[in-house]
Amino acid sequence: MKAKISLIGMGNLLMGDEGVGVHAVEALKRKYEFPEEVRLLDGGTLGLDLLHWIEGMDRVLFVDAVDLNRDPGTIAVIEDEDLPSFLGPKLSLHHVGLSDLLFASSFMGTRPAEISLVGIQPETMEIGLELSKTVMGRFEKLLQVVVAKLREWGLEIKEKAVREPVYVPGHSI
Repeated sequence: MKAKISLIGMGNLLMGDEGVGVHAVEALKRKYEFPEEVRLLDGGTLGLDLLHWIEGMDRVLFVDAVDLNRDPGTIAVIEDEDLPSFLGPKLSLHHVGLSDLLFASSFMGTRPAEISLVGIQPETMEIGLELSKTVMGRFEKLLQVVVAKLREWGLEIKEKAVREPVYVPGHSI
């Protein structure tokens, strides 16, 4: 039986680098073919409202802007038991929701066996639709890290032969 996996991009598209997770999932949809057992979702700032999207999943991979206390553009993969410490310092309101989501799924006994977060250190969280030059310069690497994590989970992910243009407001890649 194939593992059921959710790939969820988190963030607020109206706050610069804060929306990078949503932009990443949209770019991945355009660039790659995913097996049917993978759900790609724009989690936006939904927090607890995502509970039904992770219930019944074997694995969940979040993509988001995270305060890593590192230089802007730094990318990290944060795994299961390390997640709570990275969700402690809140960059935005949806991080409160993500902590609550993980707690609620554990409490209800529906927490997926594996949960990971691919995070990137934001440069700016100011109101605006564009990603910063620093985060945009690391955007392709962010996508590669997400794909590598999914492949580590045993998924076969192929680049599309003919891709739709990848568009991030204010930039093209």
